Amino acid sequence: MVSAFAAPEERDAEASVRPKRLEEFVGQPRVREQLELLLHSAMRRGTPPDHILLSGSPGLGKTTLAMIVAAELGTGLRLTSGPAIERAGDLAAVLTSLGPGDVLFIDEIHRIARPAEELLYSAMEDFRVDVVVGKGPGATAIPLDVEPFTLVGATTRAGLLTGPMRDRFGFTGHMDFYEPAELHRVLTRSAGILGIPITPEGAAEIAGRSRGTPRIANRLLRRVRDYAEVRGAGVVDVDAARAALAVYDVDALGLDRLDRAVLKALVENFSGGPVGLSTLAIAVGEQPDTVAEVCEPFLLRVGLLARTPRGRVATVHAWHHLGRTPPPVAGLQNDLFSLDT
Repeated sequence: MVSAFAAPEERDAEASVRPKRLEEFVGQPRVREQLELLLHSAMRRGTPPDHILLSGSPGLGKTTLAMIVAAELGTGLRLTSGPAIERAGDLAAVLTSLGPGDVLFIDEIHRIARPAEELLYSAMEDFRVDVVVGKGPGATAIPLDVEPFTLVGATTRAGLLTGPMRDRFGFTGHMDFYEPAELHRVLTRSAGILGIPITPEGAAEIAGRSRGTPRIANRLLRRVRDYAEVRGAGVVDVDAARAALAVYDVDALGLDRLDRAVLKALVENFSGGPVGLSTLAIAVGEQPDTVAEVCEPFLLRVGLLARTPRGRVATVHAWHHLGRTPPPVAGLQNDLFSLDT
């Protein structure tokens, strides 16, 4: 039995799964190649590289790439997030604490407060910030110099970024979902670092249920490891993976309990739709934002759900996935050909 005192060591081991260099980073070949050119050319010139914007769904490696940028440059790294920067003074304090060439990573940068965003403009372009002291007619703007730095911004919703913010990034990289073969490599690497015995078939089974996302793949790997250690032979093989993921309500496509609840509500309660988002959320006992941001992106991507002008619709593939026969209703097909963007 593993002692409770082993928890910190396990957390350290799991943190070590994160790649440290570009050559260790699996997947995203186009973004990796572009970043390599950007960083190496900047190092040859002896100047900080252009500011970097990374967009894509959660769990694809945006934070990891920010850490890799700092490691490749050999500079310091400061991490914060858009929601944490509520006032311009918060951002000014962060910027003035940076050293020469440091990397500032702002996660969910589209959620940064507008006054702080406007302060960030001058810092990105001129490496200078104007701090306003006082209020009313007696207010005074004090200019402060900022050491040359590289901003790495990450966003899951690039469309919410303002035009002036987007234009100030010299490089924009979009992170795509991973193919099963790439996730297989991620899992094999993680299992080696964590000391988890895994078979190629076991890795393939987990990769196919990981929704194209490395973060989910690594999380499922740890849960299958738990199952294999307690109820199996300690090896993550295909049988252990299937049994463990059944326990954790992850089906063959990677759908979890909430995903299936949404599909079942559409099919059983609303005859496949169309149905509005709020009504659908009430039917599954969740907030509309949860359904829209957590469930819908994956269900749309795998073709189980469609958004139409009249509401959400379960596709024919969704009916078959639930083991049901879709009704021969012409309206369903008509809705699917008029998708709501």
